[in-house]
Amino acid sequence: MHLRILKSKLLELPLNNLQSSVRTLSSSLPPTSYKPKNHESLTKDEIVKIHRENLNPCLLYLYRDPPVLVSGKMQYVWDRDGHRYLDMFGGIVTTSVGHCHDRLVKVLKEQAEKLWHTSSLYLIDEVHRYAAKLVEKFPKHLKNVFFCNSGSEANELALLMARLHTRGNDIIGLRNCYHGCSPTTMSLLSIGSWKYPIPQSPGILHTPCPDPYRGRFGGKNCRDSLIQTNKTCECAQNECQACDMYIEDLQEIMNSGVPRESFAGFIAESIQGVGGFVQFPKDYIRRAYDLVKKSGGVFIIDEVQTGFGRLGTHYWGFESHGIVPDIVTMAKGIGNGFPLSAVVTTDEIASSMKKAYFFNTFGGNPLASRVGLEVLQIIDDEKMMEKSRTLGEKLILGLAKLRDSYPDVVGDVRGKGLMIAVELIKSAASREPITSEGFADILENLKDHSLLIGKGGTYGTVLRITPPMCINEQDVDYTLQVIDKVISDHSKRR
Repeated sequence: MHLRILKSKLLELPLNNLQSSVRTLSSSLPPTSYKPKNHESLTKDEIVKIHRENLNPCLLYLYRDPPVLVSGKMQYVWDRDGHRYLDMFGGIVTTSVGHCHDRLVKVLKEQAEKLWHTSSLYLIDEVHRYAAKLVEKFPKHLKNVFFCNSGSEANELALLMARLHTRGNDIIGLRNCYHGCSPTTMSLLSIGSWKYPIPQSPGILHTPCPDPYRGRFGGKNCRDSLIQTNKTCECAQNECQACDMYIEDLQEIMNSGVPRESFAGFIAESIQGVGGFVQFPKDYIRRAYDLVKKSGGVFIIDEVQTGFGRLGTHYWGFESHGIVPDIVTMAKGIGNGFPLSAVVTTDEIASSMKKAYFFNTFGGNPLASRVGLEVLQIIDDEKMMEKSRTLGEKLILGLAKLRDSYPDVVGDVRGKGLMIAVELIKSAASREPITSEGFADILENLKDHSLLIGKGGTYGTVLRITPPMCINEQDVDYTLQVIDKVISDHSKRR
């Protein structure tokens, strides 16, 4: 069926996509016993017309020829023509336990027949059950939770809490970071393509991103990953001069850019998400934490993309850095796609919110809370963190072989668990990013081989691989084979 699909699209594809699109693979998409129901949908032309005329033009397609998705089951999705895809992006790191997981469908139906919504002005069983279970996943003093609807909301609230608690104003973030698109978090994010040309919120500073691959310092002995960058550096096996340099940068920002007694805190992702899954030098977060705490600031960790066992070795990314932050934000995988997020902090920091009224109409409603509770239980019952570790190791080691095979196309492979990045380049010597056209060709060809993968990075040239944590070895093998074929074809066309 796969070749028939591709042949039907030949006339639609750009000429430089033709060669890779008709190549055959030695194995097919892994089998599944699930048979999707027939779903009625608008025609593709009708959807495109409505999108053009009625949806905001900022909402762009990932692909030149995007599929119309109508059904999903675990790690697979189907389009309106019945074609199946292996989803290795998971709804932008969101579908954590699988599309339409049977247990989630069941509890959502049960809760929908029981109670949808009231508000936090009343006592609601589901919200309190969920809060008690969620904080069990944290160190004991991180036991106060506030539910929201998105990562942007969670990070907005975390910044507010930090400023109220410290009575300071200045927040330091990392360059290349992404923490949301709300007014304050947009000022905090540091990827130019995501920022609008309007005045930014005051009190936001950025320190250089400690990136061992693209940063000024660092290289092959620096990061906490099975795969190190092939960039040379001066660091010894157990010493990281790059970490020293980036910590000096942070200290300099604090010394020169923050007025005395105005420092509120520091925020970082455990691994940068939209920025291209950048991993820091091994000891950077711990040393930054020590510096921030010594200066009286609040340390915020953004686990929106790294939490809930995705990294394989720990339930939360901050655990891999050897710290216990003051505030933790989470979203995306927390609800497997249901609108839900949370901020977890200490009682002392949370009490600062009592200085005025604060409310979130939909945050932690009964439907979201019941789904969130079941997600926690599924991750534990189905040992998804362990699967993320073992399958993630297989995947990243396989991708590293591709980097060695195609050094002038694949610049870097990095990540942990099922959060893996492949950075594409023009040449190994320059590390110049691949052209946007070349990257779009590769992404389109991956899709035409029934593989959905995301994009990210400062230049939009990083393949982001974050599948539902229910994938299996056959899915990993298929992913590696398709990427190998598509990269090989691209390399031959250069």
